[in-house]
Amino acid sequence: MLIKIRRDTLIILLLAFILILSGRLITYMAFASSTQVEDGVPISGIIIKGNDIVPIESIRVNVASSGLRAGSYIKGDMLITSKRELPLSEAIANAQEFATFTTIPGTKVQPIAAADVKIDRATGIVTITVIEDFSTVDLGNATEKVPIA
Repeated sequence: MLIKIRRDTLIILLLAFILILSGRLITYMAFASSTQVEDGVPISGIIIKGNDIVPIESIRVNVASSGLRAGSYIKGDMLITSKRELPLSEAIANAQEFATFTTIPGTKVQPIAAADVKIDRATGIVTITVIEDFSTVDLGNATEKVPIA
């Protein structure tokens, strides 16, 4: 049994097939010629563990100040940001320090006693483990009046 197809329908189907095939080929060529591999591994995300009271966004903003943010990438042992290049070990030390400076919003209380920053160099995922310790926090009233001697 032979299916009858008109000539103009066959031409339209053939053109649609060629258009789809060329679109996929152009997409593949654009991906293959991208310079992302040459630039290094981009920072793809920040995972924060261990926080109970301090909001994740507060920690994430402070850690972003160290250069570990979207738009930065790792090339060898260097972290390259939009503003500067710095050694990855220095960026990790800065991120640990900045994470401990995070306060509870609306207060001056800094409950994070320590932070551990790990970077997966293959995927660009930054994992931050924080330890909140309220026994080391000075919860005195910062606005109380001090008697003048």
